[in-house]
This record gives sequence, C-alpha cells and structure tokens, in this order.
Amino acid sequence: MTRPASTATPLPAVVATRITHTRRSPLRHTFTYRSSSWLIDVDEPPRFRGLLRLAADVRSADHFPEPMRPGQSLRQRLDNHLRGAGVTPADGPVCALLSPRVAGYTFNPLSVFWCHHADGTLAHVVAEVHNTYGERHCYIVTPDADGRAEVDKEFYVSPFHDVSGRYRLRVPEPDGQGRVAVSIILDRPGAEPFVAALTGHARPATTRAIVGAQLRTPLAPLVVSARIRLQGIGLWARRLPVQPRPDHPVHSTLASTATKGHR
Repeated sequence: MTRPASTATPLPAVVATRITHTRRSPLRHTFTYRSSSWLIDVDEPPRFRGLLRLAADVRSADHFPEPMRPGQSLRQRLDNHLRGAGVTPADGPVCALLSPRVAGYTFNPLSVFWCHHADGTLAHVVAEVHNTYGERHCYIVTPDADGRAEVDKEFYVSPFHDVSGRYRLRVPEPDGQGRVAVSIILDRPGAEPFVAALTGHARPATTRAIVGAQLRTPLAPLVVSARIRLQGIGLWARRLPVQPRPDHPVHSTLASTATKGHR
C-alpha cells in the first residue's frame, strides 16, 4: 500500500460515500443516496483476483476519451490526455477518487485526479465527468488553497440542463484523517440551479473493508446509474423541459487559474 501526498490513509482505500443532488430551478428537487468509491494511487491501482476482482476492478479504458492502446496504464492515459489539452503532466504522484467496476459494470459520474509535483505540492486537478450517454469530459483546473476553482460548463450531463453557465468546483485533497468532500455548483447569472456534493471517509482496502462496502452498497455503480435514470424519469413526469443534446467534439476544458470571487 502507498500513501497519497495529503492523507495518512494508505492506498488503495475504500470510501463510504454520501451523494446529494439538489436542483433549485426551475423546480426544487433533492435526492441523497449512499454509495462507495475508491481512492487509489494511479501508478499502483489495485489488482485483485477471483471474487475480490468482481467487487473492484479498475480498468484504464474506463477513463479518458482517447482510444485505448494495448497495455496502456491509467497513468499513461491521464498523461496523454493532459498533453493533448496542452498541459504538461505533473512528475509526482497522482491520487484518484473513482468507482471501479463491480461485477463487470462501471459508471463514474465524477472521478477526481489530484496530480502532484515531485515535491508533493499540487500541480492541477482533473475532474472527469461521465454522462448516461456514454460520453466523457475532463475539466482541468488549478484550485486555490481551499480546493476551489471555476471553469466553463461545456459538457451535456443532465437532459434538463444545457451547456451554458460555469461550474464552481470544490475539490480539496482528502485530509489527514481520510475525509473526502467534493462539490460542484452550476452557476448562471442570478441563479445556482444545480448542486452536487460527495462526502465520505476512506479506509484501507482490506478484504473486510471491500466485503463491507458490497454489503453496505451492493453493485454500487449499477445502482447509481439506475437511480440517476429514475430521478430523470421523475423530473420528466413533472414536465421539466428536456434540453437537446449537442455534439461533443471537444473532450477537455482547461481553467488555468484558481477561483476568483468565490461566494
């Protein structure tokens, strides 16, 4: 096991999470659910066999939009994506918050990659967003000391939101006790129509912790995907207007400065 630059929790680690989605306009709607994520060292992702692999299988091809090359590691895919976006990859460790495959199924609404310099300081953060249409988009940001950053929204996620507005991100690194807290606020002039937040606590990925996660939140990626779709059906039934899905030719958005004037 390794340790990330910012937390004493050995990696890989299982994170018992609580996820909240709040829609504030044009109608109010909130739902909260429990799930499971993992914190991993991107250079040393977990490799399990047998039944444990059914419970947690990290695959390089599940992240970043570029075509998968034979034998390509997750770190190589991350670095290649950064280069393609005009960003020099950091030369230090990378800690990622993500959802592995469970029973062969994966769905990662949000994965966060904290990329460090060789001296352990944070270089940049990659927030990778997946939608339910099988598309991916990466927001590359340089947060301030509190983990805050802003970036233009350029990816269609919900059928009830177009791609206008800006995201206000809060992506601090996991703290010294392994606590995780990230959030995204959709910011438009005079309104904050949507907020998503994930909180949790990381524990070393022992066999007991892995089995416990499956008992607590079985088949987490499948359940999360189903819940998001069911919530969408409910909003559609309440006559929330559906926004057309645009083409998605660009797969990353770069914000090279930290948040200014964050409320």
